[in-house]
Amino acid sequence: MRWIIALIFYCLAPVQAAWSEDVLLRIAKHSIRAELANTPQSREQGLMQRKQLCENCGMLFVFPMSGKYAFWMKDTPLPLSIAFIAADGSILNIAEMEANTVDIHSAQGEILYALEMKKAWFSRNSIKISDRVEGLNKVAQGQ
Repeated sequence: MRWIIALIFYCLAPVQAAWSEDVLLRIAKHSIRAELANTPQSREQGLMQRKQLCENCGMLFVFPMSGKYAFWMKDTPLPLSIAFIAADGSILNIAEMEANTVDIHSAQGEILYALEMKKAWFSRNSIKISDRVEGLNKVAQGQ
C-alpha cells in the first residue's frame, strides 16, 4: 500500500512543479502573485478546475511571440477577469469572463502576456487600459 501512495506522489510531483512557479507583479500600487503559464501544457490547463483563488493572486500567461490570442472558460468554475498585455507591459484591453462558458474573449491587438484574476479585480482596483504591468522582465519567454 505504501509503495502505491509513494508512486502516486512521485507521478504527481512533476505536474505540481510545472504550475508552482510564480512571479511577483505590480500594477499601480497593487502587488500580485501570479502563477506562470509559460508552456503549451500550462497555458492549455490555465485555471481549469480551480475552485478558489486568493484576492491578489492570478495566472500570467506568457506566449512565445506576440500575437492576437483568445481565451474561453470551458471547465473553469471561477468567474475571472483577464487583462491582455502588450510586450511593453501596457494593458490593451480587459474582459470579464463568466464561469464554465465557451464565449471567446480576444486581445484587441498583439499581446505577449495575459493576466487572469478574480472577476472584477481590475475594476475594483481602478486598473484600466494603458496601465503598465511591472515585473514582466523577470518572466522567461513562453515556449
